[in-house]
Amino acid sequence: MATVAGRQYEKTLLTKIGDSEQAAFVAVYGRRRVGKTFLIREFFNNSFTFQFTGMANSALGQQLANFNYAFAKFNPTQEKRAEDWLEAFEQLTAYLSNKKAEKRIIFIDELPWLDTPSSGFLPALEHFWNSWASTQSNLVLIVCGSAASWMIGKLLNNKGGLHNRVTHRINLQPFTLSECEEYFKLRNAAFDRYQILQLYMAMGGIPFYLEQVDKAKSAAQNIDTLCFTPTGLLQNEFNNLYASLFKNAEKHVAVIEALSTKLKGITREEILKISGLPNGGGTTRIIKELEASNFIRRYIPFGKKERNSLYQLADFYSFFYLRFIKNTSPSDENYWINSLDSPAHRAWSGYAFEQVCLAHILMIKKGLGISGIQTNTSSWIGKSDDQSAQIDLLIDRRDQVINICEMKFSMSPFNISKKYAEDIRNKIGVFKADSGTKKSLYFTMITPFGLLQNSYANSLVQNSLTMDVLFE
Repeated sequence: MATVAGRQYEKTLLTKIGDSEQAAFVAVYGRRRVGKTFLIREFFNNSFTFQFTGMANSALGQQLANFNYAFAKFNPTQEKRAEDWLEAFEQLTAYLSNKKAEKRIIFIDELPWLDTPSSGFLPALEHFWNSWASTQSNLVLIVCGSAASWMIGKLLNNKGGLHNRVTHRINLQPFTLSECEEYFKLRNAAFDRYQILQLYMAMGGIPFYLEQVDKAKSAAQNIDTLCFTPTGLLQNEFNNLYASLFKNAEKHVAVIEALSTKLKGITREEILKISGLPNGGGTTRIIKELEASNFIRRYIPFGKKERNSLYQLADFYSFFYLRFIKNTSPSDENYWINSLDSPAHRAWSGYAFEQVCLAHILMIKKGLGISGIQTNTSSWIGKSDDQSAQIDLLIDRRDQVINICEMKFSMSPFNISKKYAEDIRNKIGVFKADSGTKKSLYFTMITPFGLLQNSYANSLVQNSLTMDVLFE
């Protein structure tokens, strides 16, 4: 296996599958550019008994021709070309039956693209697995797709012949900060953690984006090059990203744009009002597809019911694009460096750092020493005696403690001023009155470089975590 940064859980699972003496049907899904194909090809060192990749926006005849070309590379003696998917899988069955390898690995990439209208692909795949492949103790079928909604709806939640047939699921997530750090070390890129944090806030942990980073430049220089030059990869990635994953992608983009206007999250009704989309099943499907693809997150505020759910934009690049790239001329190659101390940059930094923290809750719990304690995480909005307040992260613990977390971005140790301390005390008081909680409340600060020690920090803060915790 070639060196693959991070992905420890996935590599361990694939190793167990390879060592198993039972047939395996593995579904790998996740957003575009997250590294699904790279993981499978590198892990198995491209040593597949058979592999082929579906073609985007192609009809049945083109997809079958693609299969026939791929099949001829693995089985040159096959003369008859498959004319439908049932015949294609019958030929694959005959070919695999004659292979005496210790392990037979079949890899079908971009599976959703093969399921064209009236193609019969899915019934043929069902028949292949149920009638033969599932009985082969040394066979592994790996299917992969970026259209997470198709992978979940048509495959994982299949109501027909493939119901409960997938034996292993890999929902591949973006890199964590720790995996980003490991990735850059493997490339001999000397970025410190603050530089990696800056890159993450702008583009998230998407391996393909990180691959474009020039290790000879600073984080700010790379953001300028990738986002604010005419040939920068991320200059035009936004429209390609959604168009490649969803039909009628303009409706998905409308939801993303609506969410980008309200940073703390909005209700479904507010999404409809801002986006102009109709109230119906079609919009519900769009929202679910974006959630399944990890572009947005849904959460229930503290003390509320599921009907009070809020939706929030979770994709770092999408938010950065809508806030800066979309309305900026690509001719200003030093735009980002020149705006590092602007109000817009400071506002974005605060929100993006909060999102980084929310994406690393497990690391925050570890830093607090509560990894083994059952918890619920949420946000809270409430009021008491005509005073309103908001908390972006609550960690409600089984041991009768609630961590009230404030996440503040700064380029040096954060200074708790008298006014900020008064605001926090007011916020805690409103929360206690509004929630009626009897649990102990621990005020927790999460900042890149810790706190400037003063009387307010000493009297107010029970836990102070730095960005180093997020890299664990």
